[in-house]
Amino acid sequence: MIRTAFETLVERGYQPEIAYFECLHELKLIVDLIQRYGIAGMYRRVSETARHGGLTRGNKVIAEASKKAMDNVLDDIRSGKYAREWVESYEKEGSQAFDKYLKTLDQHQIEIVGKKLRQMMWPNEDVV
Repeated sequence: MIRTAFETLVERGYQPEIAYFECLHELKLIVDLIQRYGIAGMYRRVSETARHGGLTRGNKVIAEASKKAMDNVLDDIRSGKYAREWVESYEKEGSQAFDKYLKTLDQHQIEIVGKKLRQMMWPNEDVV
């Protein structure tokens, strides 16, 4: 969802750095608010624009199709299909089973922009 939101903003003309902050960097703030105050409490503590957008547009993004996809994934987990696929993949490729996914992720623009911004925000830390 983070990458898709980032891609949507960039494709619509937002600077990648702005999209990064909107879609990824501010996420910790939101998660911390949810953890401490619950979802409704988080909405009571964000800007009125963010509150209105989340409450009136959130269900348009995470809607029935998303719930159905989650149901399908849960069915795969409960049936053992996911476990079989995971074991088979690991038996064939070992820890390299992750490499193709991580390589693709490392090449995504959000990761490239994020690495640059994190190095600027925390120059004395290993934030790669």
